[in-house]
Amino acid sequence: MRISQKLEYACRAMVQLARHHDGQTLTRLDDLAQREAVSANFLVQILNDLKRSGLIISKRGKAGGYLLAREPREINMQHITMAVEPGMLMPNISEQGESGKSVQEAWGKISKSLDQALKEITLDSLSTQSPMFYI
Repeated sequence: MRISQKLEYACRAMVQLARHHDGQTLTRLDDLAQREAVSANFLVQILNDLKRSGLIISKRGKAGGYLLAREPREINMQHITMAVEPGMLMPNISEQGESGKSVQEAWGKISKSLDQALKEITLDSLSTQSPMFYI
């Protein structure tokens, strides 16, 4: 499976916001970009998509920044995917030809399974996972 850089960065930014979520404290764009080693210019575009989808709130100004619009347990990977890559979950397969319908049904089944799996993974579960360190 190929995940776009845009979707990857959106997920990483949302996990960062979930890790620092208290419902009030804003996280600055520069802090998000630095923590996740991404371009602030690209990240701001992604954050705008997330804002339009109602997943985050932004405040402008010197003390501005971003925060989750809901609790981390209420936001899942499917929400994020639909905000930045909605076409990923909507297969566009033709029914033409003798095998078209069966191929379309197979991809539809796969898409539904992926959609369900994305719904099961919340920001809360991603933000509370401890990194593993190996010696």
